[in-house]
Formats: sequence, C-alpha cells, structure tokens
Amino acid sequence: MIKQFDVLILGSGTAGQSMALRLAERGQQVALVTKRALADSASAWAQGGIAAVLDSTDSIEAHIQDTYTAGAGLCDARATRYVVEHGKAAIDWLIDRGVPFTREDQSAIGYHLTREGGHSHRRIIHAADATGAAVQATLSEQVTSHPGIRIFENHIAVDLLLGDKIGRSGAGCLGAYVLDIDSGQVATFGARSTVIATGGAGKVYLYTTNPDVATGDGIAMAWRAGCRVANMEFIQFHPTCLYHPQAKSFLISEAVRGEGGILCLPDGTRFMPEHDARAELAPRDVVARAIDFEMKKRGLDCVYLDISHKPADWLRGHFPNIHARCLELGIDITREPIPVVPAAHYTCGGIVTDLSARTDVANLYAVGEAACTGLHGANRLASNSLLECLVFGEAAAQDILAKPRSDFPALPDWDESRVTDADEEVVISHNWAELRRFMWDYVGIVRTNKRLLRARHRIRLLEREIHEFYSNFRVSNDLIELRNLVATADLIVRCALRRKESRGLHYSRDYPGLLPRSTPTILRPPPRKR
Repeated sequence: MIKQFDVLILGSGTAGQSMALRLAERGQQVALVTKRALADSASAWAQGGIAAVLDSTDSIEAHIQDTYTAGAGLCDARATRYVVEHGKAAIDWLIDRGVPFTREDQSAIGYHLTREGGHSHRRIIHAADATGAAVQATLSEQVTSHPGIRIFENHIAVDLLLGDKIGRSGAGCLGAYVLDIDSGQVATFGARSTVIATGGAGKVYLYTTNPDVATGDGIAMAWRAGCRVANMEFIQFHPTCLYHPQAKSFLISEAVRGEGGILCLPDGTRFMPEHDARAELAPRDVVARAIDFEMKKRGLDCVYLDISHKPADWLRGHFPNIHARCLELGIDITREPIPVVPAAHYTCGGIVTDLSARTDVANLYAVGEAACTGLHGANRLASNSLLECLVFGEAAAQDILAKPRSDFPALPDWDESRVTDADEEVVISHNWAELRRFMWDYVGIVRTNKRLLRARHRIRLLEREIHEFYSNFRVSNDLIELRNLVATADLIVRCALRRKESRGLHYSRDYPGLLPRSTPTILRPPPRKR
C-alpha cells in the first residue's frame, strides 16, 4: 500500500504539531505519524515552561550568555543567537494560538515569568506546572480539525525510503516505510519532504523521565540513512525525578528549585552549597552529579527536595499537578519534602542540522530533541528545549514551503516475502531489559573507559542478535524500537569514548579535567551499500 503526501512528519510533539499546522495552513498535505496517541510525546510531559526574552529587564545577550554557560563551551554561536532572537516570535505564535499561559496582573507583559537553574533572569513563561501539556492540548485540537493534516496514530516508521536504493540517485529521502501497529501491515508513505520529530532516547536507560515512546527512532533511522550524528555523549540527567515505587517517570519541575526548593539529606541537611556556589540554581549536570555523589557516598536510595516552607495556597497554585500527584502517593509537599533521584531526561546530541533544520540527506529534516542544532552544547539550559522545537519548526516549514513542488516518483511496496512470523519474542524483552540496565550502570552520570568498553562489548553482542531477528522475522513495534535503541546506545558510547575530558553532561573519572580547546563530537556513518 502506497500513500503520498507533500510532507511526512514523524512524531507528534511540539515540533511535529507546530510544523504540521504551519505547513497545512499554507496548502501542504501533511501526514502526521505518531507511535501512540497524538498527545503521547515528551513535549506533553514538559512542566517548567519555555525560555524567551519577554521582559524589558532581560536581554537577548543575557539569554545567550546563560545558554553558553550551561553549554560548557560547545554551543554553536550562530544557532544559539538564531534561537534566542526568534524566541519572542515563537511565544507570540503560541499566544495567538490560544495557549493558556499563567497570567500575572502586576507583570509588565501580563504573564508570570519564573526562573530556573542556570538562568540569570526570570524568563520562563509557563502554564502553571504543566506547560507542555497545555501547549500540546492547544495544538492538538487545531491539528485534529485541520483538513490538510492526516493523523496516523499507532503507527511507527520502520526506516526511511531513500532514492538511491530505488534507482533514483540524488533524490534524497522520498518518505518512509511505516508499520500500522494494530494491523501489523507496513505501508509506503511517499513525501516530497520528510521531517524527523521523534524526540530523544531516554528509554535507553533504566531510569528516565521520558515517556515510553522515547526510543531514539529518528536518530537511528537518520544514521542508517547516511546522516551525521553529533554530541550523543551529552545525556542530560534531570536531578529530580520523583522516587516512589508507584510513580513512573514523574518529573519534579526545575521550577520547584527556581522558586526556593532546597535539596537535603534524609536528616534535613542541605548539601548543594558544598558542591557549587549557585547551590540549587546550578545547571542540571552539576546538581545531578551532586545528588549522585551524595547517594553513593552515603548509600542512599534518594535525597529530598523541600519546598514546604512556602505557603500552602501558593504551592497549590503554582504547582497544582505536582501537588496533586504527590498527594495521590501520600506525600503532602506543603508539609514534607519530596523524595527524588536523578533520571535520564534529555538527549542533547542528535542528527546534525543547519539553521533550516536540513540534514545531510536531501529532503530530510530533523527538528526537536532528535536534532543536534548546536544550541545545547554540552548541556541544555532549562526550558530551551520547547523553544528550539518552535523556532526550528518554523525554519524548517519556511524552507519546505520555498521549494518548488516536484512530481512523485514511483515507489516500491514493503517487501516481506522472505520473512516469517517470529517463533518467540522473549529475546526482544530480554535484550531490552539487558540494554537499559547496562547503559544505566556503565554509561550513566559518572563514566570510566572500562565501563564504556564493557557497554560497547555488550552492544556488539546485542546488535548481532537483533540483526538476525530483524532479517528473518516480520517487524513489530517492539522489534523496531529495540533495533533503534541499540543503534542509539552505540552512538552514545562511541561519542563518550572519543571525548577525553569531562565537560558538561559527560563526566569521566579517567579524564576529570577540561581540555584547553574542545570541539563537538561528530560521527560520520560508513558509506551505504547500494
């Protein structure tokens, strides 16, 4: 079965949905493919807000400098300035769409701005403590009602469709093969332009704040298609994920520390001032390593984040979702501290793109967490992620709209004539569990060469098993995700082994110091067989 569209967007987070609207409103026929429901994305889980220069007391240069500081010397200057300078326009676009940001009458701009770790000013516009959900709900309502957008829920891309594999050398990306998870059928989705907006790869780790869909699909597909991938060693571990046996991946927003939350040991002793002069407002990598250090030093299962000194009504007003979720689990944040642990949160590296979100493959774009624009450097500044999605989503849409419309080429159907149904799928679940465990143990917050080499050895064994399985049996959602997770894990380890220093989110006991000059870690894929 072959379906054809002007633009194929893989992923339904803020990047994917904002692009779909911008393109459809200019006459493009858009296919929006999402692995689960439309709202299932990391964007919907974002709590804190969106960083942008909106207040007269703030400045573009201050936001750029804060981004540079957090990025530990690896932010791309052009990309950083481009994103920050387009920040207000992105927020204005969301306001025009009807996103219900939290208002404040006393504010000069009419909205409440909060402050988060690494920021020198209050510049985080938010919708209480569920900004991502508010943005997604607003965009989803408009996406579902637009006649130019076809939504394919419960669909997952198997691989990109490349021109040089079907005798059209130089045609670049012509779409993707997409599995209907419910029916088990694979269809050919042809498109003049294809956009990877699949998010990050947090599920490669045992503990993560990410939703289950964050399996590195777009990064792995782009790598197999011949795109460069960069800075995959920089995995951001959010310092404060709720620690509770019934709380799956529930993040305690950066804004809790921004509004005065204190990190402490079980006996109430505050420890962050001993690790950094900025204490709880230090960048996430510093805070995550400090918590990891204290937990390992003292044999703790978790530490505690205490904001109970704030008025109860104020807490319920500013953090209603965190308050409600914790209360469901028997934790009253107005009276007691919150148990927290670090967890894999954000993939700072990804597919190398330019300022129009173009990749190394013609007609293929990457936007959002799957991309490496250069904005985040060695560590993402809090609340720059949704901003990046919006700014580069607009840039990619403009680039696509500026291209002349080409004819659709003849495309092949998916060939599964030489495969059979899997005789047993226990190997998939076992390999998934093993991968996530050794990545957490060997490629986590603190690394060593020995740990990384152990991880690489295990990845090689898993790659062989998965390749054999993929070559002989019909694809399934679990198999596709596992294949992509192993490929992404390999990219993370490759990049980590190349970096002979400790910078930003990458901390190595073998190389604890900083090199006098550092450059991005860029991986180039081997030539593809034709």
